[in-house]
Amino acid sequence: MQYRTMRFQKTEDRVSLLGFGCMRFPKTESGAIDRERAGKMLDTALKAGVNYIDTAYPYHDGESEPFLGRILAKYARDSYYLATKLPVWLFYKGKKGRAGVNLTAKEAQAVFDGQLDRLQVSYVDYYLFHALNRERWEKLKGSGIIEWAEQLKQEGKIRHLGFSFHDDYEVFREIITYRQWDFCQIQYNYMDRDIQAGDRGYELARKMGIPMIVMEPVKGGMLSGLPKEAQAILEEADPERSPASWALRWVGSHPGVKLVLSGMSSEEQLEDNIRTFSPFVPLGTQEEEVIGQAAKAIRARLKNSCTACRYCMPCPAGVDIPGNFAIWNEGAMYDIEEKARKAFKEKQEAGADAGLCIQCGKCEKVCPQGIGIRKDLADVVKDLSAL
Repeated sequence: MQYRTMRFQKTEDRVSLLGFGCMRFPKTESGAIDRERAGKMLDTALKAGVNYIDTAYPYHDGESEPFLGRILAKYARDSYYLATKLPVWLFYKGKKGRAGVNLTAKEAQAVFDGQLDRLQVSYVDYYLFHALNRERWEKLKGSGIIEWAEQLKQEGKIRHLGFSFHDDYEVFREIITYRQWDFCQIQYNYMDRDIQAGDRGYELARKMGIPMIVMEPVKGGMLSGLPKEAQAILEEADPERSPASWALRWVGSHPGVKLVLSGMSSEEQLEDNIRTFSPFVPLGTQEEEVIGQAAKAIRARLKNSCTACRYCMPCPAGVDIPGNFAIWNEGAMYDIEEKARKAFKEKQEAGADAGLCIQCGKCEKVCPQGIGIRKDLADVVKDLSAL
């Protein structure tokens, strides 16, 4: 197993480059965690040298933490690093948790104490403010919760404090430069270089000397089952290596990345990942070119050139224009039509779908890409509305 060093102000941790993400355990037919299979997978991973385990309060409808606590109880506490997260969105009342009261230290403490109980531990190695975006960050930074977490560090209940992130680069820059974070966790893969924190976020964190943990290295599984054009490119270069292995190696080849999280839901995925990281071989120049060719083949399947700049928003009719185009494009790029149709149905239920377009043309006047938005929105409805 490959290891890298996470260096902090006074300490350092030697972590496995592969981390076990506990959001996608195998499930039973009823949707519950398949405890026997998941337990054996964790045992196999730990035996293979994986020493970083990542979970969170809401994973598997709240069952990930207590399940993990039961499994890890048989291991020496200093034999693994444990990460979990504070679900900051739980403290906001209103529709979709977006409006209302501020988070308080008292509420956060109650959640944290419950997490320690569920995990059967007295401290957490890596504690994150979960899935920060602009709205959650604005609520969090004036709440006193960061100071509360710092106090937990002083008490030894948290060893390292960081955040996971889902928004654009400008928000990431504001958050990461706000204070001296111990680490950060970003979504990063060879198809998501220009969205979320992206390449710019990676370079900024590296320049600041902040260790990075990467989530979604296989883009939620999308880069493990590629369209045939991209699949053929990778297979020609190395027929023995899986598409997921290519994606994981692309992320791990970045020296600023200290740990790559993978949410493994089958024994085959675990075995493939262990092979990829034991030993880990960084991409060579020719292999980087292969990845670039595969990414180009995937992007060639785009339906339109929307960059989600949002100049077209707000729409007078309430259409989430970039959101609809993102669903449409991803469905085409990754051959996931059923998933795209499901996501479109959710847009319909939210009253933000392409079918609400009133053909006013306001959006087209400000689109820097010159997209025929009205026609494309009609095509979105045509392609995705029928189940």
